[in-house]
Amino acid sequence: MDRAQLADFLRTRREALQPEDVGLPRGPRRRTGGLRREEVAALCGMSVDYYSRIEQQRSTTPSEQMLAALARGLRLSLDERDHLFRLGGHAAPQRALRTDHVDAGLMRVIDRLQDTPAMVVNGLGETLLQTPPAVALVGDETSYAGLARSVVYRWWTDPSSRDLYPEEDHDLHGRIFTADLRAAYTRDGAGSRAEELVEELLATSPDFARVWAEHEVGGKHTKFKRIRHPEVGVVEVYCQTLFDLDQSQGLLVFTAVPGSESAEKLRLISVIGSQQLQS
Repeated sequence: MDRAQLADFLRTRREALQPEDVGLPRGPRRRTGGLRREEVAALCGMSVDYYSRIEQQRSTTPSEQMLAALARGLRLSLDERDHLFRLGGHAAPQRALRTDHVDAGLMRVIDRLQDTPAMVVNGLGETLLQTPPAVALVGDETSYAGLARSVVYRWWTDPSSRDLYPEEDHDLHGRIFTADLRAAYTRDGAGSRAEELVEELLATSPDFARVWAEHEVGGKHTKFKRIRHPEVGVVEVYCQTLFDLDQSQGLLVFTAVPGSESAEKLRLISVIGSQQLQS
């Protein structure tokens, strides 16, 4: 671990970021450019004291999880993330097997969508980032651990996860999720996390095994989705996806037809969600 270089690298990246880059208001009392330490700490989900100790060269070797959080919070590119890991005393993550680093460009886009249901999902169906309205619409999908991080794993092992969609749509979603997993399995190959998911699901879910055996490729994604919300009922939305091909990630943005009942429901869901967060 190179404490001096790590501290200097974090400081320069912090000072290079502007509040507008991460969806924060500049405020009239801000005299210098860049972000404050407390703002970076909040973006990274860590205490101000912990982050300050790193910048002041007083910290122990940070874990890989902390370095990954720093990379996301500071909107680092993949090359910058790899550099951060090496300065922090760890090997750079293997890019072919690690798809949990959100591209800096996608981070900037989602920072500007804080009033819209939007989320970043990787090729394994793991949700990496959500806006508050997205959490209000579909729940916090970033809180899962292990294999349950993947939506396809939850779909075939936890029947309650299907409650998000009307029952008549279940077959379609199950086939789409399975086809997406097959694409990741083919792309990543032996020893990958996709292979681990497939082997576990084949061993535990006869329903998954049946659909997997049909070898469907390129599941037909539909932009139109019906989502069941516990407070407002079924919401009809359109899901637009912006793909980052290098990272095998997609930015999903949910919208409703302006003036429709579902558009009003989306607004109400956002209000309900913000009230729950405040409470």
